[in-house]
Formats: sequence, structure tokens, C-alpha cells
Amino acid sequence: MRILFIGDIVGRPGRELVRRGLAALVEHHAIDLVIANAENAAAGFGITRDIGGQLLDWGIDVLTSGNHIWDKKEAINYIGTEPRLLRPANYPAGVPGNGTYLARTDDGRSVGVVNVMGRVFMLAIDDPFAVVLREIEALRQRTRVIVVDFHAEATSEKIAMGWHLDGKVTAVIGTHTHVQTADERILPKGTAYLTDVGMTGPHDSIIGVETEAALGRFLNAMPARFETAAANPRFNAVVVEADETTGLATRIERLSYGVDELEQLGVAIANLQSTI
Repeated sequence: MRILFIGDIVGRPGRELVRRGLAALVEHHAIDLVIANAENAAAGFGITRDIGGQLLDWGIDVLTSGNHIWDKKEAINYIGTEPRLLRPANYPAGVPGNGTYLARTDDGRSVGVVNVMGRVFMLAIDDPFAVVLREIEALRQRTRVIVVDFHAEATSEKIAMGWHLDGKVTAVIGTHTHVQTADERILPKGTAYLTDVGMTGPHDSIIGVETEAALGRFLNAMPARFETAAANPRFNAVVVEADETTGLATRIERLSYGVDELEQLGVAIANLQSTI
């Protein structure tokens, strides 16, 4: 089984990359299931019902999130009616939504998805290291293939989670920092790991925000209105191949595509299909 995990989708540029390129990527990499972090999909902050619906219609099977999930007020009601949209499982009891989802591929195979959030330089919510084990145990009764989105700031905390779950899940994929790391590997007990999958959005920016406003915050410490940038959109993702019998990973491949590369991929696939 091959799973595509898309790095944090940021604003309209990120959504356009998904709309224009996801189908070609799925075909090119023979993907069975698509997961994406979408907490920044609505103008860089939060998600709306309309945008969530679009992303699902375009071929994403599960939407994960993090600390920005509540940035758009309507998400509070939306997340209660859309089980494919997750919020971190370690939010306190009573918070709307769920932190896990049992997805199915087109041919009926099951994949568990768990979303948890770190606490270093983040909100002081429930312990992700304890909560994730509870959620994994519940899913393991229904599937061996389990992917964890660990939405966290500190590299050390993400790496710690990787070792914490090595051999217990198929993959631990880090999100939140919007900068793709180059440390993809399969840990000794068989769990695929990547500290941060990166950002699907405008890379001529400061993690998705127009550089002038974000840079000004560092230079003068004054408040500034952040707007989503537009230049140099790139599609960051990772492909994890899993053994469905053991639930462990057999391969991990990090991806980074620009617009031209995505379009060329689509053309290449179309040309191939026309010759069959």
C-alpha cells in the first residue's frame, strides 16, 4: 500500500497546487490513500466548510490539522459533521471533533490516521505521548496500517515521538513548521519518519506569509497584518509504502514539486495514456 501525505496546504496557492496536480501525482506514484494537513488552507489561517469540501472532492481522503484549526469560527460546527477532518486528539475532553479516523482505500483496505499536537512552544494541552498510544490501540483492532501526523514546533519533540512510536505505527510525519526536512528514514523497528513534510504553498515567503509584514515583525516588534504570499508555489509531500500484513513501512520518499514540474507530470501521464 502506498500513502501520500501532503505538507501543510497554505491558502489559495496551496489549494491550486492540489487542484492542478494531485490527480497526476496519485497516478504517477500509484497512491492508494491521500492525507493532507489543511489547517492553513483558508487564506493561511484555518479552514472553512467550502474549502474542506473542495479538498476532499479533489482527491484527499483525510484532512489533519493543528493549532490553527479554530482560526475560522465556522470550523467549530464543520468539524462536528465531517469525520474526515481531524483536530489533535490530545485536545481536552469535550472539544468538538475527533483526533482519529479509519479511512478506506478505493478497494476497501483500511488505514488509521491519528492527529496529535506537541506541547513545546505550543498550547499546554494533554500529553501527546500518552494520548497517541491510546488512540493507536483503539485503531489497531481494525487496521495494521496507521499514520500519525505529529503537529509540533520543536524538532526534538518530533524526533522523540518518532522513537516513541517506532514499531507501533506505519509512519510518524511531522507538520507545523512549513519547512521540509531532509531526514526521512525508516527507524530500526520499521516506522517511517520525517521531522517535517513541509508546505504546499508559496515558498517565496516566510513560511507562507508575505515577507515584508513577517520580516517587519522581527525588525521592529510591531503588530502587522499577515497576508498569504503567492510567489513560487511548491507541492511538498512524502510517500510511504507499507506492508499491510505487519503494518510497518518498507519505503519512504520525500517529494517537492514546482508548478512546472507538476504540469509536466500531468502531460507525461496524459501522453502515456494516449498510447495505451
